[in-house]
Amino acid sequence: MPTMTEKDTIKALTTHYIDGAFVESHGREVMDIIKPTTGKVIARVTLGDEEDTRRAIAAAKRTFADFGRTTKEERLRYLHQLHKAVSARVDDLTAVMIEEYGGVARFARLIVESGVSAFAAAAEALQKLPLKESWGKTTVTMEPVGVAGLITAWNANALFICLKLASAIAAGCTVVLKPSEMSSLQTRVMVEAVSEAGLPNGVFNVVTGLGTVVGAEMVRNPDVAKISFTGSVAVGQQIMRDGAATMKRVTLELGGKSPTILLDDAALDKAIPTALVLAFMNSGQACAAGTRLLVPKSRLDEVKRAIRDEMRNYTVGDPADPNIMVGPMVSQKQYERIESYIRKGIEEGAEVLVGGEGHPKGLEAGFFVKPTVFVNVKNDMTIAQEEIFGPVLSVIAYDSEDEAIRIANDSKYGLHSAVLGTDLDRARRVASQLRAGRVVINNMTDDPQAPWGGFKYSGVGREYGKYGIEAFLEPKAILGAE
Repeated sequence: MPTMTEKDTIKALTTHYIDGAFVESHGREVMDIIKPTTGKVIARVTLGDEEDTRRAIAAAKRTFADFGRTTKEERLRYLHQLHKAVSARVDDLTAVMIEEYGGVARFARLIVESGVSAFAAAAEALQKLPLKESWGKTTVTMEPVGVAGLITAWNANALFICLKLASAIAAGCTVVLKPSEMSSLQTRVMVEAVSEAGLPNGVFNVVTGLGTVVGAEMVRNPDVAKISFTGSVAVGQQIMRDGAATMKRVTLELGGKSPTILLDDAALDKAIPTALVLAFMNSGQACAAGTRLLVPKSRLDEVKRAIRDEMRNYTVGDPADPNIMVGPMVSQKQYERIESYIRKGIEEGAEVLVGGEGHPKGLEAGFFVKPTVFVNVKNDMTIAQEEIFGPVLSVIAYDSEDEAIRIANDSKYGLHSAVLGTDLDRARRVASQLRAGRVVINNMTDDPQAPWGGFKYSGVGREYGKYGIEAFLEPKAILGAE
């Protein structure tokens, strides 16, 4: 077990995980990890550089020569071992997500458990996925693409790592992971868990560092065949541009501005709680967050009353408290970003129904914001078009079902949507007209075999189930001679 030194309760993380071992960082830059509930330093991480990254890529390349030829049965065994090893650390992963990220307890555990389940889900999908088919004198095999670079975001660290790793292992790829440097404590626990799973040395390598350093090296390095990235549109665009030089295969999940359409037959006692869960899940720091609530004008007044009543349950505070619904933002920078959008909404003429600017009373020390609901929002306002990535909901009124669909689709994003109504056939008809990679009806449901990814600026490619595994595979045809 690797050591983690402590001095005055500040942890020091100085190693990366390369070729099956924890090794001291070649890079020397040090970054503070700030606890979002207090604004105080709780750890310092030594960031990797290009040399660390190249060492990890070289290890993955060496190991791929053998691992890329593993059978489906061998990969299934590794997936089951990963599931067992990471399952044993669910409590630790949940606790560190609460401490480092500020994820509320009720949601943090769900994120971690969803990550753990990704290994079992990938095994189920792989079991059913044909990796070889033949006709006549032709044989087509699905071959692993090669070394895969995984770049993950800070808002659901355990889920992103497990999901991408599970799909890559199922496909027979070796991996170099660049997690968010802001998730270093969470990553450390995850790496400790994966190191217990018995993967061959070099299959799983981790370098923690800046995207402009470690991520950039992964994207330009010709020995990395694929990049799977979760993060911002701007970085996703940069990956596509820079990766083109070495013909990188890419999967990009880039966020959203997800609409929730409340139909005129919706039962508000069920629909409003669901709409607010969609909007404020993970304290609003979620790519799928339903941050545009579209409501019929004829029911706007009663919707506003229902929102005011339900928002009394959205308490802000210590994320370790199981009764808390909204925790702090991840950083001071993120706090300031959310505040700037709230000010912008007010400047553009939207009305604050709940919340507003400033810290909640008594929570001035951390990065806490007031969960905010705007009404009288027009869909061309900044708060309705840009991804805020915080607990800010825009309520937009519509006259007809067709107008609701038009407004919902009037966005550069297309990741996630929701439809709330009592007539399920009608709800499905509306859902079928939404330009989004996934649409839920009447609740925030999930299916680990269903594809996840977006239309338009929400990204390229899909994750989860067979769709996620196929993203790490290339078809190869062998044609027999006459």
